[in-house]
Amino acid sequence: MRIKQTIGWYGVAAILLAFVLLNLGSIGTNSLIYQLLNITGAISIIIEASSRKDLQPVVLNIVWMLVALYGFLRIIL
Repeated sequence: MRIKQTIGWYGVAAILLAFVLLNLGSIGTNSLIYQLLNITGAISIIIEASSRKDLQPVVLNIVWMLVALYGFLRIIL
């Protein structure tokens, strides 16, 4: 498997894990882990999708990352 595909699969797994943990009540939206999973997941999908010039997931995940980054900064500041 190519490196960029592996990075993309990490992104999918990280975002899904954040979603599952949130819905199971294991973490909340004010959790650093939740925000970091979303940030790193989005960045990973951006890397993989941009390598294929697939702009829809790139744009979606830029917005996803920015929202998660805002949440992360809100928590730590």
